[in-house]
Amino acid sequence: MSLESVRTYFQAHAPDISVLVTETSSATVALAAEAHDVEPNQIAKTICVRIGEELALVVTAGTRRLDNRKFKDRFGVKPRMVDADLVVAMTGHPVGGVCPFGLPQPIKTYCDLSLRAFDEVLPAAGATNAAVRIAPLRLADLVDAEWVDLCQ
Repeated sequence: MSLESVRTYFQAHAPDISVLVTETSSATVALAAEAHDVEPNQIAKTICVRIGEELALVVTAGTRRLDNRKFKDRFGVKPRMVDADLVVAMTGHPVGGVCPFGLPQPIKTYCDLSLRAFDEVLPAAGATNAAVRIAPLRLADLVDAEWVDLCQ
Protein backbone atom coordinates (compact mmCIF):
# COMPACT_ATOMS: atom_id res chain seq x y z
CA MET A 1 0.00 0.00 0.00
CA SER A 2 2.81 2.44 0.81
CA LEU A 3 4.47 1.92 -2.57
CA GLU A 4 1.09 2.43 -4.21
CA SER A 5 0.52 5.71 -2.35
CA VAL A 6 3.85 6.98 -3.73
CA ARG A 7 2.98 5.85 -7.27
CA THR A 8 -0.40 7.58 -6.97
CA TYR A 9 1.32 10.72 -5.69
CA PHE A 10 3.65 10.88 -8.69
CA GLN A 11 0.87 10.11 -11.16
CA ALA A 12 -1.00 13.13 -9.80
CA HIS A 13 1.88 15.58 -9.19
CA ALA A 14 4.78 14.56 -11.45
CA PRO A 15 3.71 11.96 -14.01
CA ASP A 16 7.10 12.17 -15.72
CA ILE A 17 8.77 10.58 -12.67
CA SER A 18 8.73 6.79 -12.46
CA VAL A 19 9.09 4.74 -9.32
CA LEU A 20 12.07 2.39 -9.67
CA VAL A 21 11.63 -1.01 -8.02
CA THR A 22 14.67 -3.23 -7.59
CA GLU A 23 14.85 -6.95 -6.91
CA THR A 24 17.30 -6.35 -4.09
CA SER A 25 16.77 -4.32 -0.95
CA SER A 26 17.62 -0.64 -0.96
CA ALA A 27 16.66 -0.17 2.69
CA THR A 28 20.00 1.35 3.71
CA VAL A 29 22.09 4.03 2.07
CA ALA A 30 24.79 1.50 1.12
CA LEU A 31 22.29 -0.96 -0.36
CA ALA A 32 20.46 1.78 -2.24
CA ALA A 33 23.69 3.20 -3.67
CA GLU A 34 24.67 -0.27 -4.87
CA ALA A 35 21.22 -1.05 -6.28
CA HIS A 36 21.12 2.20 -8.27
CA ASP A 37 24.83 2.45 -9.08
CA VAL A 38 25.35 5.88 -7.51
CA GLU A 39 27.56 7.22 -4.74
CA PRO A 40 26.07 6.92 -1.23
CA ASN A 41 25.63 10.69 -0.78
CA GLN A 42 23.38 10.74 -3.84
CA ILE A 43 20.85 8.68 -1.87
CA ALA A 44 18.43 11.14 -0.28
CA LYS A 45 17.64 9.63 3.12
CA THR A 46 14.56 10.77 4.98
CA ILE A 47 14.82 11.03 8.75
CA CYS A 48 11.78 11.37 11.00
CA VAL A 49 12.37 13.69 13.95
CA ARG A 50 10.57 15.44 16.74
CA ILE A 51 11.07 19.17 16.93
CA GLY A 52 9.63 19.83 20.35
CA GLU A 53 6.15 18.32 20.09
CA GLU A 54 6.01 18.60 16.29
CA LEU A 55 6.91 15.72 13.97
CA ALA A 56 8.93 16.53 10.86
CA LEU A 57 10.89 14.92 8.03
CA VAL A 58 14.46 15.89 7.22
CA VAL A 59 15.85 14.79 3.86
CA THR A 60 19.67 14.70 3.68
CA ALA A 61 22.46 13.39 1.48
CA GLY A 62 23.03 9.71 2.26
CA THR A 63 26.04 9.64 4.56
CA ARG A 64 25.42 12.98 6.22
CA ARG A 65 24.47 13.12 9.89
CA LEU A 66 22.42 15.70 11.70
CA ASP A 67 24.55 18.21 13.57
CA ASN A 68 23.02 18.70 17.03
CA ARG A 69 24.39 22.25 17.32
CA LYS A 70 23.03 23.37 13.93
CA PHE A 71 19.70 21.72 14.69
CA LYS A 72 19.41 23.41 18.08
CA ASP A 73 20.45 26.76 16.62
CA ARG A 74 17.73 26.45 13.98
CA PHE A 75 14.88 24.98 16.04
CA GLY A 76 15.78 25.75 19.66
CA VAL A 77 15.80 22.07 20.64
CA LYS A 78 17.97 19.00 20.06
CA PRO A 79 16.70 16.58 17.43
CA ARG A 80 14.89 13.56 18.80
CA MET A 81 14.59 10.54 16.55
CA VAL A 82 11.16 8.96 16.16
CA ASP A 83 10.74 5.23 16.90
CA ALA A 84 9.95 2.85 14.05
CA ASP A 85 6.29 2.30 15.00
CA LEU A 86 5.58 6.04 14.99
CA VAL A 87 7.49 6.46 11.71
CA VAL A 88 5.16 3.92 10.06
CA ALA A 89 2.10 5.48 11.70
CA MET A 90 2.97 9.02 10.62
CA THR A 91 4.24 8.31 7.10
CA GLY A 92 2.55 5.07 6.10
CA HIS A 93 5.98 3.94 4.87
CA PRO A 94 8.20 1.21 6.34
CA VAL A 95 11.59 2.09 7.79
CA GLY A 96 13.99 1.82 4.84
CA GLY A 97 11.30 3.11 2.48
CA VAL A 98 10.43 6.39 4.18
CA CYS A 99 10.07 9.39 1.88
CA PRO A 100 8.14 12.66 1.83
CA PHE A 101 5.83 11.47 -0.98
CA GLY A 102 2.41 9.83 -0.74
CA LEU A 103 1.91 10.61 2.95
CA PRO A 104 -1.48 10.06 4.58
CA GLN A 105 -1.35 13.65 5.90
CA PRO A 106 1.04 16.56 5.34
CA ILE A 107 4.21 16.54 7.46
CA LYS A 108 6.54 19.53 7.60
CA THR A 109 9.57 18.62 5.50
CA TYR A 110 13.06 20.10 5.48
CA CYS A 111 15.71 19.46 2.81
CA ASP A 112 19.30 19.77 3.91
CA LEU A 113 21.61 21.84 1.73
CA SER A 114 23.81 18.73 1.30
CA LEU A 115 21.38 17.55 -1.40
CA ARG A 116 22.24 20.51 -3.62
CA ALA A 117 25.64 19.03 -4.43
CA PHE A 118 23.90 16.75 -6.94
CA ASP A 119 21.92 17.24 -10.13
CA GLU A 120 19.87 14.18 -9.22
CA VAL A 121 19.20 12.34 -5.95
CA LEU A 122 17.41 9.10 -5.15
CA PRO A 123 15.00 9.15 -2.22
CA ALA A 124 13.13 6.00 -1.23
CA ALA A 125 9.64 5.55 -2.61
CA GLY A 126 7.53 3.89 0.06
CA ALA A 127 9.11 0.43 0.05
CA THR A 128 12.46 -1.06 1.02
CA ASN A 129 13.23 -1.75 -2.64
CA ALA A 130 11.84 1.37 -4.34
CA ALA A 131 13.21 4.82 -5.18
CA VAL A 132 12.83 7.71 -7.59
CA ARG A 133 15.41 9.76 -9.47
CA ILE A 134 14.71 13.46 -8.99
CA ALA A 135 16.48 16.81 -8.98
CA PRO A 136 16.86 18.11 -5.41
CA LEU A 137 15.15 21.42 -6.19
CA ARG A 138 12.19 19.58 -7.69
CA LEU A 139 12.00 17.25 -4.70
CA ALA A 140 11.82 20.24 -2.36
CA ASP A 141 9.29 22.00 -4.56
CA LEU A 142 6.99 18.97 -4.83
CA VAL A 143 6.77 18.49 -1.06
CA ASP A 144 6.91 22.19 -0.17
CA ALA A 145 10.11 21.63 1.80
CA GLU A 146 12.17 24.32 3.42
CA TRP A 147 15.92 24.37 2.71
CA VAL A 148 18.05 24.21 5.85
CA ASP A 149 21.66 23.60 6.91
CA LEU A 150 21.37 20.85 9.54
CA CYS A 151 24.13 18.36 8.75
CA GLN A 152 27.77 17.95 9.71
